[in-house]
Amino acid sequence: MTFHRLINEGKERLYKAGQGEQAAMLYMVELCQNAHIDLYSQMDEEIPEEIQTDYLEGIHLMEQGEPLSYVLGYECFYGYNFKVNEDVLIPRPETEELVAWVLQLFDDHFGDKESVQVFDVATGSGAIGITLNLEEPKMNVIASDISKKALIVAKENNDTLGAHVNFICGNMLDPFIERNLTCDILVCNPPYIPNEEKMEKSVVNYEPHVALFGGEDGLKFYRDVFEKAHQVLNEHAFLAFEMGWNQGQALSKLAREYFPDAKITIHKDMSKKDRMFTIER
Repeated sequence: MTFHRLINEGKERLYKAGQGEQAAMLYMVELCQNAHIDLYSQMDEEIPEEIQTDYLEGIHLMEQGEPLSYVLGYECFYGYNFKVNEDVLIPRPETEELVAWVLQLFDDHFGDKESVQVFDVATGSGAIGITLNLEEPKMNVIASDISKKALIVAKENNDTLGAHVNFICGNMLDPFIERNLTCDILVCNPPYIPNEEKMEKSVVNYEPHVALFGGEDGLKFYRDVFEKAHQVLNEHAFLAFEMGWNQGQALSKLAREYFPDAKITIHKDMSKKDRMFTIER
């Protein structure tokens, strides 16, 4: 069995299962990188038995609908490999763009400060908060999540990647308020999918619902954060959120109720869809 033949078998099996067949190639690339094998120069050579066994096990899991990132056990985000499992949401490229916006706004607002307090709310795998701390050490990040299991994953990522993020467990802003903590930047990728919205099976059957669904209209999390945000925000603080592509108008109206004098901006992602919004006080 050659690499080329086995990859084609994997593609065919995933296609028949209604899954993305490109994952068959991506999975083999990752396995070969981990084994220090130059895949592209050995496509017509016989595949090592260990690689073949691991590959077929992974293809079987993906046939059942398990996402490639969970099969691998990690996802690359902003150039860093983050451990992921079914306790945390898989970080997406759109969230990388949120991180980039926060870094840009940091330079505009706080570039001359020695230390800036950042809250990463609903951190999940820790991808946002850890990346911000690694990219800008002036950011003193505290990350929260309601899920203790998610925080176990986030703490492991923090230690593995050499970041210096602190973690607290609790619902939205409550753990910060209880500790009388305040911030200069509040960032979050909240659960914003409406409860009844149809999702791909690979998402809804595997990723944690608490990190996906945001109430009947998908805006529950934002309402709760806006209502309490003034208790944790320092003067001139800004907020940055990811959102659904069709939620911009509703979120702008909602944010204006709580921040009538702020600069509220909708930002588009690389696909030219509304994906992020910021509130600059």
